[in-house]
Amino acid sequence: MSEDQIGVKQYDQWMEDNGDAAALTMRQLLEPMEGKDAVIFPPTYLKPKSVKEEDWTGYNIDRFDDGTSVCQIDSVGSQANRMEPLFKRKEYEHLVPQVVIDAGTCKVHLLDAGHRAADAIVLFSTLGPKLYEAFRAYQENGNALLLAKIAPTSIVFGSWDSRSTQAKLPRIVRSVIRAYDVKELRRSAQYSTIAGKILADDDVEVKAEGPNAELGLAHVPAVQTHGGVLVQGEIRREAILNLSALRTLAGPPDIIEDTLKLRRYVFGLALVSFTAPMEPCLREGCELVPDPKRAANWTLVKYDGTRVDLVVTHDEAIAFATAAAASFGVTKSEAGSFDSSIAKEVLALEKADRKKLLRQGPVTREAIEALEKKGKNESKVDAKR
Repeated sequence: MSEDQIGVKQYDQWMEDNGDAAALTMRQLLEPMEGKDAVIFPPTYLKPKSVKEEDWTGYNIDRFDDGTSVCQIDSVGSQANRMEPLFKRKEYEHLVPQVVIDAGTCKVHLLDAGHRAADAIVLFSTLGPKLYEAFRAYQENGNALLLAKIAPTSIVFGSWDSRSTQAKLPRIVRSVIRAYDVKELRRSAQYSTIAGKILADDDVEVKAEGPNAELGLAHVPAVQTHGGVLVQGEIRREAILNLSALRTLAGPPDIIEDTLKLRRYVFGLALVSFTAPMEPCLREGCELVPDPKRAANWTLVKYDGTRVDLVVTHDEAIAFATAAAASFGVTKSEAGSFDSSIAKEVLALEKADRKKLLRQGPVTREAIEALEKKGKNESKVDAKR
């Protein structure tokens, strides 16, 4: 079956350099699984140094002079980390290389690594040199082909090789969930120990800290802690598939067809992520489902501000992504191993030497030895002066 027959070229007008489409956007209203008036629990964060302990609820809530407020329910990074592992599932695994790194006590799938291809689990692994070259190719001339062959989701969801090449790939798919006009609640609880009663003949301590509390041998109170939020306005998921960022991707210089195949492939993965049903359970106490009375709004946004309603089903996205992946050529699997001894050797270097090592090329034992040898030679020269 030809590429025309399977429709792999159907979105080319969005991917060509002279395309006028800026992005696909989606706005979806959500509600708690228990009902619209249910309390939900946003994520909690470490208290900033500038905020007093008694003023910190743990939630990320912005309050405005007009009395309105916006509460972050799931951040851009968190949403990406929820979407990316989708490609480990059987119905999607054919779309991306399945890269697994053996860390000795465990195996780490690249789709689970926090910083994707730029993660330390990759940097200090046998795959490190290959990923270094992939990031370098992108940093020097925008060639994302090597990266797409081993870690395409690092393009889809963005990555920053901050420790080494400094290559920075913007997110092509970005999603965030916010709640509007919220009221904060507090809650209190009491843990009552049975074992403590037996040991202390009913004379049990009531303590929040200390050895007895740590071991569950004391009654432990939890008073006026964060108790979730009551949402007065909307809970809204907003997502974007950035076509402008997609069009910055290129293959080898002067090979237009390779560039188009690359963009189609990455777009297919992005479209699958973009249209996939959202997992309802964000965390304990925060399970959200789409509002059944108000459908999600899908829009194609052009550079001139024109907005066109758009409908692309998830099945259509999978079909396109499968065709684009077949045309591009997907590596089925890749294995690597994490070298903890190299990581420890790098940790033992002086800060300046560490930075020099990471910036000059792949992190290997040979590179470390060469750096140390050079340092010794320079020390000898200085001693003779």
